[in-house]
Amino acid sequence: MTSTVSALLAPPFLPDGAELVMRVMPLPADTNGNGDIFGGWLMAQVDLAGAVLPARIARGRIATVAVNQFLFKQPVSVGDLLSFYARVERIGTTSVTVHVEVLAERNPAHPQVVKVTEANLTYVAIDRDGKPRPLPKG
Repeated sequence: MTSTVSALLAPPFLPDGAELVMRVMPLPADTNGNGDIFGGWLMAQVDLAGAVLPARIARGRIATVAVNQFLFKQPVSVGDLLSFYARVERIGTTSVTVHVEVLAERNPAHPQVVKVTEANLTYVAIDRDGKPRPLPKG
């Protein structure tokens, strides 16, 4: 990473205790009628990124059971490089709740990093029949 981008991603931009779980750049096919990135596309990406840590914890299948909060803070544009950071908020008997923050690196000529979205999601560990199962110990 260049020193300019490193400096841009330095605190307070890096979410506290969060792990980089995914990066993606939206394309023109992901836009809405206004030319911004469609909110549903961004929600799907957050769901994918949010599942990374719970899948590791569950050591098997998981399913999204709740989107507890979802905030769109700024529009996302074609060409933004999105970085998805996740941290575990709660581990229950069968479920894991995570907080996801999405940062956008914009304008390569004059780089800036902005938080565009944050969300809290809950995933549940499931068995082959789709029924909740206890999370592994440890």
